[in-house]
Amino acid sequence: MNAEELLDTLVGFATVSRDSNLELIAFVEDYLDQLGVEHWRIESDDGTKANLLARIGPNVEGGVVLSGHTDVVPVDGQPWTTDPFTLTQGTGDNEGRLYGRGTCDMKGFIACALAEVPRWLASDLKVPVWLALSYDEEVGCVGAPRMIKRLMASHPRPAAVIVGEPTLMEPIVAHKGATNFRTTVTGRESHSSQVYQGVSAIHVAARLVTRIEDVMAELKEEGRVDESFSVIHSSLHVGRIEGGTAINIMARRCTFEWEIRHLPTDDARELLARVEANAKRLEADMRTRAPEASVVTEALNTTVPALADRDNREALTLCHELLDSQGAGAVAYATEAGQFQLAGLPTVICGPGSIGQAHQPDEYIDISQLEAGSRFMQALGERLRTA
Repeated sequence: MNAEELLDTLVGFATVSRDSNLELIAFVEDYLDQLGVEHWRIESDDGTKANLLARIGPNVEGGVVLSGHTDVVPVDGQPWTTDPFTLTQGTGDNEGRLYGRGTCDMKGFIACALAEVPRWLASDLKVPVWLALSYDEEVGCVGAPRMIKRLMASHPRPAAVIVGEPTLMEPIVAHKGATNFRTTVTGRESHSSQVYQGVSAIHVAARLVTRIEDVMAELKEEGRVDESFSVIHSSLHVGRIEGGTAINIMARRCTFEWEIRHLPTDDARELLARVEANAKRLEADMRTRAPEASVVTEALNTTVPALADRDNREALTLCHELLDSQGAGAVAYATEAGQFQLAGLPTVICGPGSIGQAHQPDEYIDISQLEAGSRFMQALGERLRTA
């Protein structure tokens, strides 16, 4: 099967993060079994999802890990013009595009890697290629850590990791970290005409939301910036807010969900502390009228570590050799690359497709990008024959 045929099959598995990815994992396992490739399934705690680790080539140190996530974001409410879970080739001016959820983010990369496995097997590789397929990347890079732990504890140490997020086949050496939060403000209900009898959770939440944006402005004023990023500072953003019962009732409860995307040089805990300090002051003021009032912030995920431009020589040099390119960029989105780096592995991001198409209705990958990804995999095999 070539990359496009494999992509057609992979897109057909609706591996939205809220659902299982086991059918896709079983397909890849069967594909690898037919080729005689050794692999290991690393399941989630409840067994409904799984990572897959596979080794092509000798069981020695110095291999290259190709990392890709199998889950995709939902299509609910998006105005798709094609079936999102059927690979569809464009027509007319769009003839060079392949549409479907996950085509660029990031089943295209996985398809390119799987298509090359037979040739890698026939190439007498001196060091192995590792396939590291994860679950639940889209909801906080949840699955990869246990797979990385298994790789490091039970197998020879790889020399480099390439995470195949869509970068138009340009190496990326840095990305921001990410943490999601939910803040719940509890006040006291009263008739809206009696504004000093109650405490409006919505009003307090609004002041907190404003403070979150102010922290971002402070970072710029303090010069905590990195010009290699399109957004040059750590960003704080409130994406969802809900509260209140009726227009004439002071709201007892308001909840909002927000995020910190921090530069590799910033600490998400320190940025959270700035917001929390203001929350404590507001909470103390609320309790002068309503002792039961509170402001509580909880993390919705373990912080996804940033990828820093350091300790990546093996991975970056390899990409430069395979691509005949000297580029090295930075991106604002978070990936599993920081988790591999945290484990001590030289890591870069490089994959087919554009992040501008990810998460969009009518997501697509250009056929030319899929072809570029396939050439990259072929060049990798040639390089590892002489490693």
